This record gives sequence, structure tokens and C-alpha cells, in this order.
Amino acid sequence: MLGMCRGRRKFLAASFALLFIPALTWLYLSVGGFQVKPLPLSPLEAQLSTPVGGVGERQALELRVRAVEEENRALRRELSRPPRSPSARLSNSSHHGNQSRTHSEEGTGDNEGQKSAAVGNSTDCVQQPVVDKCETIHVAIVCAGYNASRDVVTLVKSVLFHRRNPLHFHFITDSIAQQILSSLFHTWMVPAVRVDFYDADELKSEVSWIPNKHYSGIYGLMKLVLTKTLPSDLHRVIVLDTDITFATDIAELWAVFHKFKGQQVLGLVENQSDWYLGNLWKNHRPWPALGRGFNTGVILLLLDRLRKLRWEQMWRLTAERELMSMLSTSLADQDIFNAVIKQNPFLVHQLPCFWNVQLSDHTRSEQCYKDVSDLKVIHWNSPKKLRVKNKHVEFFRNLYLTFLEYDGNLLRRELFGCPSEADHNSENAADAGGSAVPALRSGLRGTDEPRECGLSHRVQRGTVLSSQSTA
Repeated sequence: MLGMCRGRRKFLAASFALLFIPALTWLYLSVGGFQVKPLPLSPLEAQLSTPVGGVGERQALELRVRAVEEENRALRRELSRPPRSPSARLSNSSHHGNQSRTHSEEGTGDNEGQKSAAVGNSTDCVQQPVVDKCETIHVAIVCAGYNASRDVVTLVKSVLFHRRNPLHFHFITDSIAQQILSSLFHTWMVPAVRVDFYDADELKSEVSWIPNKHYSGIYGLMKLVLTKTLPSDLHRVIVLDTDITFATDIAELWAVFHKFKGQQVLGLVENQSDWYLGNLWKNHRPWPALGRGFNTGVILLLLDRLRKLRWEQMWRLTAERELMSMLSTSLADQDIFNAVIKQNPFLVHQLPCFWNVQLSDHTRSEQCYKDVSDLKVIHWNSPKKLRVKNKHVEFFRNLYLTFLEYDGNLLRRELFGCPSEADHNSENAADAGGSAVPALRSGLRGTDEPRECGLSHRVQRGTVLSSQSTA
């Protein structure tokens, strides 16, 4: 009996094992088919853990990540490149589409000019009209005496070295400067360059009534009368001080005229010293100016608009009123220009400060450039001239001395593709003969006819139109 009970127990245990094990296995497999999904910690983890779309969506996300990383690498490579040279900047596209030459960025108004003055030459390139390669660029300079003649020769060399356009110089000179400059231009015989001389002595009466403490004397006021002195058919001109050195093509500056808007007639760079702020010393009382004021070492003049605005009457009335309290000018024409702009701020188009890097003491000129390629115009506007204190004065001094010692005969190169005036040049050269000065005193053939503006009595016009590359 006991043996039968033991046998039954073994049978029941074996049967239970046979039934329990498959049931347990089925239960395990059933539970394993369900997944407990953890809560995502971020949208990206949710996307990576979502089974919808499967492997395809994960691969698409990986491709997007790789594309973003590639864009970041490209941006880092672009930022690590050195600054581009002016010639590279000139290759940007212009408003006219496919052009062969363009000019670099300029401020399009007061706001852009102020931004450029704050950051130097690091502004983004802006599309702007191109200057035709055969368009004549007009430059006016007041020059008197031996020292000014030496400075202006260096200025002219720097302009001719970089230029790619025909040039027409308008010199307001005394007899000494006229002799020096006329002899030089006849000796150099630079192609596509024309020179007119205007007798400064005939203009003294226009400004002699203004007391001036500036070292430039009465000649420092003659830029005020250019609208009356220059030909009436001349619509725009770049006016330069003699202590200027160019480090770029002057056509870039000429192109800024296209940026003038509304009633803007004067293109000027903000003054880079604190002179007009009146805080240089105790009881310092400068002439009125808009903010820091503007420096007149480089001026863009829209002559036709200035004449319509009666510029002559405008500056005279302003000067007479201010002289009643100021008694004299301290910075010559610059004081009067700023007094006029103070009353009529709409007249000025502010240029980026690299168009007039002022090397006088206590200026902010270092904010106008970050690299040599940023430099465009250097202005030695301190009485100390080459002895001025500046962190980079050695570089500026070497640039000036390079042009001072440069042989002007090396500037005799043709401007290909522009109309030739060889016959006119040959005639002028033949008239000049071995001595250019006597010919200029008497007036060269074909250049002594009266001007339409009725100012021929003011002008001693010795015209040098050089288009022969051999002389």
C-alpha cells in the first residue's frame, strides 16, 4: 500500500512538472513581447528612441547632424583666413551686374559712416556703382610756397602710382608753386593727366577779411571759394590738403559720390581728435561743430548743388556771425565748414574714417584700421608732420618717404582702352620746348581762351595733357 502511494506522488509530480514548465515558458514569452518605454529627457532623445520610422528616420537625423557639422567647419575655415587685400575687395559685384572693376565699401549715410568710424575698415562689402575706366577724376589742391610744393609733389606721386583713371588736377597756387609743379609735370609727361593752375593772389581778397591763427595762413581759407573759382561746368571734385598720402586708387573715393542722397553736398570724415569737444584744456573754446566735428583734409564737393544752395552766401553769413564772438579761426576753413554743418547737418555725407586717417597728436586714428590693407588715405595734419607721435608712425613715415623719393618718370604709363590725345599733347610739349615755366607764364597755345564762367582773369592756365608714353 505504501509503495502505491509513493508511485502516485511521483506520477503527480512528473505530470505537474510537464504542465507547469510550458505554462511558465508561455507566460515569459508573452510578457517579453511588451516594452516599457522610459520617459525621454529631451526632444532629441525622444526622436532617437521613437520606433516610428525605424532605421530610416535615425539615418536622416544623422545626416542632418553631419551637414550642420560640415557647415560649422566651413565657417571656421572662412573666419581663419587672413584679411583680403584692396585688390581682392575690388572684385566684388556692383549694381550693374557683370562689370570688370568695382570699388570697395563706403558708408551710405551718417549712420553707416559712424559705424565705419567705430570699427575701421571691417564693414561688410556693399554693392556700388563702378567708375568707368576712362572717366576723368577731378582733384583740387591749394598749394603755395616751397614747403607746400614739396608736400604736394609727394601727394601727386601717391595718387598717380595707384590711379587707373584719367586725372585732371586743379591747382590754386602762388607763382612759386606754379613754377615747381609745371616744370615737374612737363618733365614727367604722365599720360592722361591734365593740369590747370589758378592764381591764388587773385583770390586773396575773397578771404583776407577772415582772421586766421592757423599755420596755413590765408591759403588755408581758399577752399571756401572753390565753387566760385573752378569752372562752372565742373560738377564735382575731390579736394585734398597737401599733407595727404594715398594708399589706394583714388577712383574708390570718387565712387562715393554715387552714395550721396537728398541734399548731401559735402563728403567728410569725422574729426578724430577732441578739438571740437572743447575739453583739451581749461577754457578751450572751439568753433561750433556737430559732435566731434569734421576734418577738411579730404572733401568731396558737389559743386553744382552747392552753387544752387548759394554756398558763397551761406558760409559768409555764418563766418561773419561766428567771428563776432570767436574773433578768429583756429583751424582755418575747417572751422567755417563745421559751423555751416552745425546749422545745416543735412549737407554732409559722413565718410568712413579710413578715407582720412589723421595722424595728429591725441587722435583716435588707430580705430580706423586693423591691417595695412585697411589704409586708404593718410593725413599728416599735425604741425609736427613726420615727427608726430603714433604707434605705427614708422610704417606711415616709410610710406611717405617712399613716394617722396620716387622717380616721377616711372609713373609714365598708358591707360589702355581710353581715347588718346596725342596730338594735343605733342603740341603742348612742343610749345613748352626746353623750358616749361616761360611757356606757362605766357599761357600755352590753345589754353588761354576765356572761360564761360567769366573767371578767366583769375586763372593762369597751363594745361598739361599727356598721352605719350615716350618723351
